[in-house]
Amino acid sequence: MDMSELRRAVEEVELVDAHAHNIVSLRSNFSFSHAFSEANGDALAFSPRTLSFKRSLREIAELYGSGLSLQSVEEHRRVSGMQSICSSCFKAARITAVLIDDGLQLDKKHDIEWHKSFIPFVGRILRIERLAEQILDEIPLCLWDAEMYKTSERDSRPEGHSSFDVISYINLMLKDLADGSSWTLDSFTKAFVSNNAVTVAGEIFGLKSIAAYRSGLEINTNVTKNDAEEGLRQVLIAGKPVRIANKNLIDYIFLQSLEVAQSYDLPMQIHTGFGDKDLDMRLSNPLHLRAVLEDKRYLKSRIVLLHASYPFSREASYLASVYLDFGLAIPKLSVHGMISSMKELLELAPINKVMFSTDGYAFPETFYLGAKKSREVVFSVLRDACIDGDLSLTEAVEAVKDIFARNAIHFYKISLANSVVSSHSNLSQKLNDGLDIDVSLVRITWVDGSGQHRCRVVPKKRFNDVVVKNGVGLAFAVMGFSSFMDGPADGTGLTAVGETRLMPDLSTLRRIPWNKKDEMVLADMCVKPGEAWEYCPRNVLRRASKILKDEFDLEMNAGFENEFILLKRLIREGKEEWISFDSSPYCSTSAFDSASPILHEVVDALHSLGISVEQLHGEAAKGQFEVVLKYTICTKAADNLIFTREVIRAIARKHGLLATFIPKYALDDLGSGSHVHLSLWRNGQNVFMGSDGSSKHGISTLGREFMAGILQHLPSTLAFIAPLPNSYDRLQPNTWSGAYLFWGNENKEAPLRASSPPGTLDGLVSNFEMKSFDGSANPYLGLAAILAAGIDGLRRHLPLPEPVDANPNAEILQRLPASLSESLDALHEDDDFLKEFISDKFLTAIKAIRKAEIAHYTKHKDAYKQLIHRY
Repeated sequence: MDMSELRRAVEEVELVDAHAHNIVSLRSNFSFSHAFSEANGDALAFSPRTLSFKRSLREIAELYGSGLSLQSVEEHRRVSGMQSICSSCFKAARITAVLIDDGLQLDKKHDIEWHKSFIPFVGRILRIERLAEQILDEIPLCLWDAEMYKTSERDSRPEGHSSFDVISYINLMLKDLADGSSWTLDSFTKAFVSNNAVTVAGEIFGLKSIAAYRSGLEINTNVTKNDAEEGLRQVLIAGKPVRIANKNLIDYIFLQSLEVAQSYDLPMQIHTGFGDKDLDMRLSNPLHLRAVLEDKRYLKSRIVLLHASYPFSREASYLASVYLDFGLAIPKLSVHGMISSMKELLELAPINKVMFSTDGYAFPETFYLGAKKSREVVFSVLRDACIDGDLSLTEAVEAVKDIFARNAIHFYKISLANSVVSSHSNLSQKLNDGLDIDVSLVRITWVDGSGQHRCRVVPKKRFNDVVVKNGVGLAFAVMGFSSFMDGPADGTGLTAVGETRLMPDLSTLRRIPWNKKDEMVLADMCVKPGEAWEYCPRNVLRRASKILKDEFDLEMNAGFENEFILLKRLIREGKEEWISFDSSPYCSTSAFDSASPILHEVVDALHSLGISVEQLHGEAAKGQFEVVLKYTICTKAADNLIFTREVIRAIARKHGLLATFIPKYALDDLGSGSHVHLSLWRNGQNVFMGSDGSSKHGISTLGREFMAGILQHLPSTLAFIAPLPNSYDRLQPNTWSGAYLFWGNENKEAPLRASSPPGTLDGLVSNFEMKSFDGSANPYLGLAAILAAGIDGLRRHLPLPEPVDANPNAEILQRLPASLSESLDALHEDDDFLKEFISDKFLTAIKAIRKAEIAHYTKHKDAYKQLIHRY
């Protein structure tokens, strides 16, 4: 059975998150570990060993492209800032409306209004117990004295100071309650309105009770005011801040709130099943609510049970009169647990009574995880329902829309005049056209076969309405362009016939730092949405990464050093010339001073994009600088490299300069590389590095085999990582660029340099550097070729030769290709290992582009000078 339509529906539907909480500031003392676990106290120390913690941490690291450890993710959050991480999480989650219970007490939490910067529609859920506590906390101390209630004899209380006199005091404070009625939840609600806590009644989309956390769900429907009076007396005796835990008082508030909810036609959310540490799980079974559900006074109440009532999901499904929300159970359970719980909910419950939420809280990552896993679980469950014959495919697609959006819209009465949730549109545009008025254009960016950055630009509205779903058409021929001509090279097989689709990867959508009206996004190339085109460089790298993961449970991290030259324009005798911005020597303080305004802007811009800069300095060539990026998973590292090049060129242009990454700008000076540092990771641990000082060369067996494969295939790999004839003007002896085939320990002349940066234990190697990579390379293809070579080394258990820890001897060592022609010859002889990773057609096109480059620059010796405008 073809499930592509169902998968599309799940992936494209825009989510209405019906139950969530406030996000906290990065300065909050609330531990980030809570993003992955509900545990507290000593139990929190064991939570990293749980299945959901491990899975969730890995998924957040993949989203951010950070290291696979809690420390790495926290460092990424700190460096990126709240704006960046919220944008990343909410754009990836595609949550377009959220209802927030702001009664959860969190350190330095943002108010509800703040969240509207990231989510177009934000409504409020009113937690009734917290509301009652706040009103009691606001009673002036002069109006009550807990000491007066500490005697057990009623007659000894001072006249006029019964506990319900205190309620009268509250009512006196509420000037709109002229009748002096006794204390009800309605009084509290009006108190909040009177105090501008709620500006308009329409801002509240539902009430919520946490009775399960305090005294359980076995609500006494016959609780009397006398019972509540005694409960209030005990609460007031306990002093401030008030915490209501007395069962009689909680039951009384709960029942009064149901009456209020009915009168205002508001839903009531009820916590059930697992959750906070102070609940008694035995009392959180929703079957305890039977008395309430069968009481004629509350038959019109619209009740939704939260947390999928786990582990009582099957019992919840049995309760025909309630709605069911599966937030928290997804994503806090194991994959099996999430799927099982969801299936149990649907055993008896109508589909139009089951709804999505994230139960996101404190951290934007919790919203992302809830959305991501919910899509995956719902697809799995509905797919199985189709296979089992419970649903037709059409019915399953409709169920997706109901569960993720329509049920919540109808249940909470989110006005369709203000919000239209569609699987093919952007809610923010429909909610308020003014929300995106400052973002007028979106650049859809790709990198072609010759390593050039290109983009199509569309208006924001068209991007939201059309491009997100359908992409943008692009002629096949574009992937066959060379560095010297915007036309397909002969022999690529790419012609004017046929189009691919540029499909925006929304996880890469970023506000352009140097032009804040616009946004930019990286694109995948697809035959149709969801089906990759075989010439798509990003997909080639993803496929290679997947093979490494599937076969060896490994991930490759990469960190790039970006060398570039700043040039200034000069008109001499009517002709345009570009000369170096500066002539200062390596690491010169004066060089940094002269470029400081530019470099500061570059670093600020990169940080706004969530890209961490580790170091920058003046380099050895005239006008040359280097910006070093923090390592991350290789797919993310390639994306970061594209954004970094865009930032550097744009900021330089803003200052009237031209930044170029051309491998060799001046033939009599040093060149510019894009050195890449590589390492292997498993479960958040660097497994390239040896386990202890006794490991051979300080590198693990996996690391040595991986590195040996790359070394063996380096001559042919150069066709990907040094793709221009000009690249080989840089790869010369005694220029620290790697001209001979060997590796060395901290040997700057080695094309593969084993690196032990400060902080690495003595005798161990944390990563290795590839010197040959330059700024004209397509980073996706370059890293994919490196991965293919490394995987070949792992598969064949290739031995790593002994290192050369001296200046290379030309009489002993093999010279690496000294020209693109030689590298292309090596590729012709050594391309079998690549064919699993890069299709024959794409490999043919790459070879044809390289062949065209050789012919053109051999014939036109000075043509390389024009490359400054392309790289």
